[in-house]
Amino acid sequence: MSAPTCGDWQTTPMLGAVLMVILLVIVMPVGILVGGAVVASLLGGLLKSDVDASHEGSELLEVSEANPYAGPA
Repeated sequence: MSAPTCGDWQTTPMLGAVLMVILLVIVMPVGILVGGAVVASLLGGLLKSDVDASHEGSELLEVSEANPYAGPA
């Protein structure tokens, strides 16, 4: 059985700590933000379609779908 070289016993455990820091600082916050954006997009689309269906025929629905930059109709 050979004895470990001078630097091996220090670098191996440090790799795990570096990976944990990268995971906690970069990967998890990005994943949470992207996941929140996906949930917000799905929830917004679902709620908009539900409200559009329940207010069918209302003049407010026409106003909400109009292009404000097109000028007066």
